[in-house]
Amino acid sequence: MAPLASMVSGPTLSLDDLTPRQIVAELDKYVVGQHDAKRAVAIALRNRWRRQQLDPEMAEEVLPKNILMIGPTGVGKTEIARRLARLAKAPFSKVEASKFTEVGYVGRDVESMVRDLVEVAVGMVRGETRAAVYDKAAERAEDRLLQLLVPPPAPGTVNPEEADPQATREKFRQKLRSGKLDDRTVEIEVEDSSLPSFEMFTPQGVEEVGINLKEMMPGFFGRRQKQSVRVGEAREIILQEEAEKLIDRQQVSRDARWRVEQGGIVFLDEIDKIAGHDQGQGPDVSREGVQRDLLPIVEGSTVATKYGSVKTDHILFIAAGAFHSSKPSDLIPELQGRFPIRVELNALSEEDFVRILTEPESALTKQYAALLKTEGMEIVFTEDAIQEIARLAVEVNSTTENIGARRLATLLERVLDEVSFEAPDMQGVRVDIDAAYVNRALSDIVKDQDLTRYVL
Repeated sequence: MAPLASMVSGPTLSLDDLTPRQIVAELDKYVVGQHDAKRAVAIALRNRWRRQQLDPEMAEEVLPKNILMIGPTGVGKTEIARRLARLAKAPFSKVEASKFTEVGYVGRDVESMVRDLVEVAVGMVRGETRAAVYDKAAERAEDRLLQLLVPPPAPGTVNPEEADPQATREKFRQKLRSGKLDDRTVEIEVEDSSLPSFEMFTPQGVEEVGINLKEMMPGFFGRRQKQSVRVGEAREIILQEEAEKLIDRQQVSRDARWRVEQGGIVFLDEIDKIAGHDQGQGPDVSREGVQRDLLPIVEGSTVATKYGSVKTDHILFIAAGAFHSSKPSDLIPELQGRFPIRVELNALSEEDFVRILTEPESALTKQYAALLKTEGMEIVFTEDAIQEIARLAVEVNSTTENIGARRLATLLERVLDEVSFEAPDMQGVRVDIDAAYVNRALSDIVKDQDLTRYVL
């Protein structure tokens, strides 16, 4: 019996070379600490590859082991899930559980998370398909432009003594490719974008899908109008049109649905906000009712989307919550059972903050240095400055709301406020950010507790 990967239509997910150890190593480049959480998601991702190697009958029975992350805000829960999806090149959607309401109430219904995931997958597949047909589309676009620049002679009007029309066309082709004709104006037909797109309201909500009448009846709604544009702009417009003609929409929909069903990842944030009960204070529209609506999606059901029906049986759900005023056991038992893997993320220490500011490839200090370098100036963070920012972040988090690593961004923004404002006039200047500089910028704010609550 052939393995699942060769039986289902659609591209194989590129997980072959990603062992759990390598996945953790990749996550370490962007997220500091939280080793247990990284191990859990690495195993979950590797299990997807393992499932693809099974016979279809067995593979259908292997369900994803959903993960519940428990930890305070700003410690890396979302970033771990987001980076995991990038590694897997899988459709990824982040939703907040507190935004959902029970069926029958105004608000987002839980199935919208699957529809959002399908939209992400369609965007991914369309981008890849467009890249695959780019050369052919560019060739067609060039021919259309040449027809506008060098119209073919009317039948019976060709004078044999005149220059060869084909040679003239080739000369224009070379000029077109070299960009010498980019400033010339041509008249092209473009689709009238002022026509509305209608959506259908259903019991599941307006986001059920939106029926685009222009796609259903292109002859009636697809009016085109003439517009004069520069050749450079016309090339891009025509290239997009030709690429769209070469894209098989049905195949894009099929591939997108397959990616969602076999590799989709939903990050369900703030799940602790729907735990517990409202204790009789009004209708229970955001807690247990939402949990019961979530249950069939997580267990495995079929959701209707405008690209076709999507099964959720093998979508990986990663739920996360701080659980300050509730605990995982406050979730309904059925939903608890659907998140068998639980990992606790630790609060960040001063040492963690130092590492966050320096180690990741996209560390905040590196981001600010790169941003200001565009103005022609250089900023350098000294070791004692990093240590001081980390110390102040811990101090402010302990005396006000603890927002974890997000505190670093607010502190750095304040530290670099003056430099960021004056940067256009500081070309060629180097600024060393040391501990004294940090204290001058932050000491008054940190001391003023009331002000800190608003500024930081």
